[in-house]
Amino acid sequence: MADTDASRLGGNRERAEGFQQRMLCERTVWLAYNEASGSNSEDAHAELDAAFGDATCTVARKIGFPDESVPTADELDEAGIDLLAVFAGDGTINSVVTSLYGWQGAILVLPGGTMNLLSRRLHGDAGPCDIVRRVADGKGTRKRPTVVRSRLGDGLTGVLAGPGTAWNDVREAMRATDLAGMIEHAAEAIGESTAGAMVECRDPIIGRRKGYPLIMMSPTGEGLDIEGYYAVSIGDFAKQGFALLRRNFREGPHERLGLLPGVTVASPDGNGMGLLIDGEPADSASEERFELARCGVDLVATVDDA
Repeated sequence: MADTDASRLGGNRERAEGFQQRMLCERTVWLAYNEASGSNSEDAHAELDAAFGDATCTVARKIGFPDESVPTADELDEAGIDLLAVFAGDGTINSVVTSLYGWQGAILVLPGGTMNLLSRRLHGDAGPCDIVRRVADGKGTRKRPTVVRSRLGDGLTGVLAGPGTAWNDVREAMRATDLAGMIEHAAEAIGESTAGAMVECRDPIIGRRKGYPLIMMSPTGEGLDIEGYYAVSIGDFAKQGFALLRRNFREGPHERLGLLPGVTVASPDGNGMGLLIDGEPADSASEERFELARCGVDLVATVDDA
């Protein structure tokens, strides 16, 4: 029996290793991208095409958002595609990944946005072409990383809650090069951050009882890493807001609240609280529950601790 089990495990290992070695070689893939994302350009696409070509991988179809829809699992299966590459920012990647929950193929995330937090989680600081080369060399593995789950959707990189999320409007104005809108929204964001209803952790009760202008929940292998951000002056609020624009959340005063399997975040005034899931706004109630869960589709990772 032991020999049989060892043989079966060995066969599984060989198939897994074979899949890794053939993940791109002589494979046909589809590529989804977003032209509006920060790193997308004609030159970037030309370099990416060359990287896939060097890997003897055929990109049979390119799907451009938002003009084209996310491919469905049935469409991918009917076309014989079991690997979908996504070259976009975290918001677009979230839409693609979560819409394909239950698909038996795998998704290769390539950094095509501004901060590329999910790509960093899966591949470190590697660029899109380097990631393709890694996978072509057999260094990619299929994984289902943890996510932040709520009734409003899954956060693959994290969730932000609180009036401080008003700074997202400033970020959108910056992306649209709307200087007047940026100034207007910045003033409003400072007002929301300083005078808006703070948010607090209710279940379990942790952190400051007066709440925080911003609570961040990040998925890890051990639980939700929960941090509360606060400020002691208008300057601190502005500094923290501009850090939010750059998605560099850890600037400014904050405290770690715990590593938990789940948490309920609430706004004590009974109104909906600001909420960003992977950087995209979501309409929330005055109280929302967040739990650690697993991604519903395989993602390709090239680092061990993804």
